[in-house]
Amino acid sequence: MKYDTIIVGGGIAGLTAAAYLARAGQSVALFEKQAKAGGLVQSFVRNGVLFDAGLRSIENSGIVFPMLKQLGIEIEFVRSNVSIGIADQVLKLEDRESLKDYEAFLVAHFPENKDDIHLIIREVRKTMEYMDVLYGIDNPAFIDFLKDRSYLFKVMLPWMLKFILTIRKINRLKEPVEEYLKRFTKSQALIDIIAQHFFQKTPTSFALGYFSLYLDYHYPKGGTAVLIDKMVEFIQKHGGAIHTSTPIERLDPEQKYVLDHQGNHLEYDQLIWAADLKQLYRRIQIEDLNDQGLREKIEKKRAELKDLKGGDSVYTAYYIVAENRDYFSNICTGHFFYTPSKKGLSTVDKDGLDRFLNAQTVQPEDTHLKNEVKKYLQAYCALNTFEIAIPALRDPDLAPEGQTGLVVSLLFDYQLAKKIEEAGWTGEIKDFLEQCFIDILDQRIFPGIKGKIVEHFSSTPLTIEHLTRSTDGAITGWAFTNPHMPVVDKMLKVAQSVETGLPSIYQAGQWTYSPSGLPIAILTGKLAADKVLKKRKGKA
Repeated sequence: MKYDTIIVGGGIAGLTAAAYLARAGQSVALFEKQAKAGGLVQSFVRNGVLFDAGLRSIENSGIVFPMLKQLGIEIEFVRSNVSIGIADQVLKLEDRESLKDYEAFLVAHFPENKDDIHLIIREVRKTMEYMDVLYGIDNPAFIDFLKDRSYLFKVMLPWMLKFILTIRKINRLKEPVEEYLKRFTKSQALIDIIAQHFFQKTPTSFALGYFSLYLDYHYPKGGTAVLIDKMVEFIQKHGGAIHTSTPIERLDPEQKYVLDHQGNHLEYDQLIWAADLKQLYRRIQIEDLNDQGLREKIEKKRAELKDLKGGDSVYTAYYIVAENRDYFSNICTGHFFYTPSKKGLSTVDKDGLDRFLNAQTVQPEDTHLKNEVKKYLQAYCALNTFEIAIPALRDPDLAPEGQTGLVVSLLFDYQLAKKIEEAGWTGEIKDFLEQCFIDILDQRIFPGIKGKIVEHFSSTPLTIEHLTRSTDGAITGWAFTNPHMPVVDKMLKVAQSVETGLPSIYQAGQWTYSPSGLPIAILTGKLAADKVLKKRKGKA
């Protein structure tokens, strides 16, 4: 069977590309490894309680809403207010004026660093102004200028000058935020509290500008997967085919075909790879290629990607609590960043962890090492920053009366999760962490919930890796700790991010541009679709 375009990967990037191509009348087939599309944008129901398995909120960033509007997809969103907590104090963010409250909030916990905090907040405010320009209008990729010329002249052109001047300032803020903050304070605990819930070596522009994104969070009524369901419905309505539980095992860029896991031979004119980038080059059997230059190009790319790491991953615990949602709404919002202690992660003793990670072999019965790992994890949890999502606080219909679902996450090292699995301790450590999480929350911010847990379970970075084939269980593409970035990382060059250099193959998703998240995945999906349609038009 032959298609105009085959898309590999059914996350939001692949779905975006499929939606635009199907709307344009192309024959499109999308192939997804998981049993349902969505990738890291998933929801599921457990005993009547809905949990979001990936994304906790959706940030518009001038991309999501314009994409939905352009496609004519209607979704009811509610504002997803963010709250920040340290110990037993919580600040609910309302608007830009909340930045003043955040400054006072930090000063209350670090009075000796009042002047430092004032300088840091000044930097945050300045970076927020950059973000206001960057996301100040609907992204041009989602505007039809032929139909709306007034937008071009009244909005787009005046914005372009500000954008060009601002993007240069943003590009200068690539220094890891932890290092940048050291210019303003010597308090490592203060630096930790501000930065420890970001990925390792997150660029300053991304981290300090995040306060703007907190104010741009939205939540679809019915859960985050409503976005996926609506996209799937749109694609199928316009004639696109979506094949789930169908991994692609082989790709031939010369003969322009793929083989799925059952050996089905599927030809294409053009292909969009919207999955892990390492998998793209692994699926090509270079020994079968005739073009020596193409073989060398693929071998070079494989070598370039081989030792690069995926971005940070997460450990997530899910709880059904026999407690009304009012209990939680009196404390926090439905999206809550909570730090149990102001001491900061830098004070955690890692000696036991290092002994475990450096051990050549670990036996399941090695109780001493296991206890050292547990000791480290207990301290890691007690001083870390939790990201807590409570879906029913944003949509009351997502949990039955008298019950509430909590989604509690921490950044978690993939290599540690892998080593724990190799030692045969995964089940025991998961039980330990699920209990550790709830003990901390019960003691520090949600008193009494420990005795009201109806059910609990969890997922690890290995769960993400298994479900998505994502390198290192990454949730946002490439790690900032890599010696180099193998993809475009400048906004002015984002249109180039979808190019692979392989014949008739484009790329899209979190692995194609850095830093990445849902808006960038959508943007690259749209850009890849545009490239396909432009090439098709050129052939006509």
